[in-house]
Amino acid sequence: MHNFGYACINMGFSTRPKSKRITTNRSMIRKTYNERGIAYASELALQNVQDLYRILCWNLENDIYFYRLSSNIFPWASEYSMQELPDYDQILFTCQRVGAFAKRHNMRLTSHPGPFNKLASPKERVYKLTETDLTVHANVFDMIGLPRTPYAKLNIHVGAAYGDKPFALDNFCRNFERLPESVRSRLTVENDDKTSLYCTEELYEGVYKRIGIPIVFDYHHHMLHPGNQTEQEALEMALSTWGDIKPVVHYAESRSVEYNNPKIKPQAHSDYVINPLRAYDNDFDVMIEAKHKELALLKYRELFNVAAA
Repeated sequence: MHNFGYACINMGFSTRPKSKRITTNRSMIRKTYNERGIAYASELALQNVQDLYRILCWNLENDIYFYRLSSNIFPWASEYSMQELPDYDQILFTCQRVGAFAKRHNMRLTSHPGPFNKLASPKERVYKLTETDLTVHANVFDMIGLPRTPYAKLNIHVGAAYGDKPFALDNFCRNFERLPESVRSRLTVENDDKTSLYCTEELYEGVYKRIGIPIVFDYHHHMLHPGNQTEQEALEMALSTWGDIKPVVHYAESRSVEYNNPKIKPQAHSDYVINPLRAYDNDFDVMIEAKHKELALLKYRELFNVAAA
């Protein structure tokens, strides 16, 4: 049975009046951080992890057992260590409560660090920024108590080709080996939606065969950049990289098709998904990447009479 999940924002909670809003994305601009400092970052982080617990409770009530954590739970986290936060003890306690809840109810929690993470970059400064951000994500996962395996995946893209795909893939693999174990043990890589970047087969040959990290297959990206493979061929190649861990795929559709508007970039994600997933008799967890988040997931269940996990 496929376990369907959604990413980061619960639309029903996030659109409430500000005083009643439940979100894990509270942050601030640099000017505010400079003025209010780590104490305010700590206050926001505590509210974020408390609301993370509330969102997981809602997910349980709605039979949703797969969820992607926001990358913004800890505002300006690269500027301090977690232990420096004035509310650290309460934050850690709440993170552990989140982890215990997820484990008790067999919920899978993952993350997708942002596109500015470029492990393939030849520039040391860019690598260091990437290492810092990925390490922050891994530290949060450790605080929650998530396993150091791709089951609790930290998913990224190669990031760029720099005019030379083999060169970039080589950089990616060499820089991967420099990352802390807490990151390496969880890292996955995803196929891209532009032909200038990487299809599933290129990732299999250039990354998986060299460093063995799993490939997250994205259906929408494959449609835009299939390489030389059919959807089934690419999907099953990606699934084969996961070993004994249940794979993850991403599922979305094109917004330009949804609204019949060719002026919208085909890469843009739809609000909902209205076509059934093609699994080809394979088993995996499915991250719905439609813009309307949990509403899109619930609508998909309704459209296709999908039983809750």
